[in-house]
Amino acid sequence: MEAHDIDRIIEMAWEDRTPFEAIEAQFGLPESAVIALMRTNLKRSSFNLWRKRVNSGVSQKHAKIRNPEISRHRCSRQKAISGNKISKR
Repeated sequence: MEAHDIDRIIEMAWEDRTPFEAIEAQFGLPESAVIALMRTNLKRSSFNLWRKRVNSGVSQKHAKIRNPEISRHRCSRQKAISGNKISKR
């Protein structure tokens, strides 16, 4: 797996509203593989904070148990963003 893919997976895992199912759909990694990836790429203290947050109920990391009122977030400028640069501003 390439470094930019690993960075994106870590970013998605940190986001509270991105479920593990979305990571699996995009990258083919099940929850257990995401946890292993986080464990190997984060400092121990950062990994422990992440796991505590995921298991605390604050995070909505599992699509089956998330509040049905939470829908997919989409930036109002989504179409204008390409390659992490805002174009045609």
